[in-house]
Amino acid sequence: MIALLSLCVWIYLFFWHGWFWRSQPELLPAVPLDFPDVDIIVPARNEAETIRAAIGSLLAQDYAGTFKIIMVDDNSTDDTAALAGAGPALQLVRLHTKPAGWSGKLWALKQGVALSHAPLVLFTDADIEHDVRHLSSLVSQLQQARLDLVSEMVRLNCISIAERALVPAFVYFFQMLYPFAKVNTPSSTAAAAAGGTVLIRRAVLDRIGGIEAIKNALIDDVALAKAVKRVGTIFLGHSRLAASVRPYPAFKDMWRMISRTAFTQLRYSALLLALTLGALCLVWLVPPASAIFAHGWRAACGLAACGLAGASYVPTLSRYGRSYWWIAALPLIALFYMSATAASAVNHWRGRGASWKNREYQR
Repeated sequence: MIALLSLCVWIYLFFWHGWFWRSQPELLPAVPLDFPDVDIIVPARNEAETIRAAIGSLLAQDYAGTFKIIMVDDNSTDDTAALAGAGPALQLVRLHTKPAGWSGKLWALKQGVALSHAPLVLFTDADIEHDVRHLSSLVSQLQQARLDLVSEMVRLNCISIAERALVPAFVYFFQMLYPFAKVNTPSSTAAAAAGGTVLIRRAVLDRIGGIEAIKNALIDDVALAKAVKRVGTIFLGHSRLAASVRPYPAFKDMWRMISRTAFTQLRYSALLLALTLGALCLVWLVPPASAIFAHGWRAACGLAACGLAGASYVPTLSRYGRSYWWIAALPLIALFYMSATAASAVNHWRGRGASWKNREYQR
């Protein structure tokens, strides 16, 4: 019966869960109807490895309107500020403190917003390299669809063996958790954003109470999207006009990235953790186990569920140019993510909290 239940879950996921696996929609190059002023806010903490490429690509934007880049150096201990460069369109702000109750990134964003006066604000990370057409395309999407927030899942680095194994799956699991079609449907309660690129109307940001409304959120992009969708419309898609240049060379780097906020996503609930791990076992481990070790109709259920899972992964593998042979590794990849999620809970219960860039965050 467990094998049959697993197949039923996969039938629902494949056909009725917002077509999450289609790896769409995608933001395409476009020219806006008009060119309102845009302030681009870049929070940066110890980003010496990537900041030059990120800021350089922003300064090179082919945008007919006026835009300004406000880079907020969040207590960096390396050469982030010096490597960012200089120019009339770049304003550098250095922080030396962080108040209690704020996440570091959101405190940095608040300082940037305080210096912003444009009707549109673009939040982007210090490890994102932008195509010269990117800003125009974001503004065009916001205008044409009459949106309040536009966000994109930028193309992630996928070079090392750890990245090739885990990055496409990370994007795939994100789509499963937040089906883009549901996020983009006003009548749906689903809401999410990808923090690498978030364009928002300043009036709407003020309406939700500014950055202060989500000041202690570690998963700040999703928190912002939820706040905006309560009062407006949002869009989440994929991008071919922006890419992350942050490397994750080893499996331990991906492990730290996942485990730092996984238990936060579960609201620090042991019950939600148990239910989540149980559901993930049903979705990812039961089908291959049934296909290999069971017999008769149980094995057939396992094979059918494996087929649906594999078919749903194909568009994401194609997007990242990976071989379809990676489908066979999905159960092991899922087990890696499940273990990192459990480790996130253990860290929390041991009082360690989340950690990122040498900064500890308590619950």
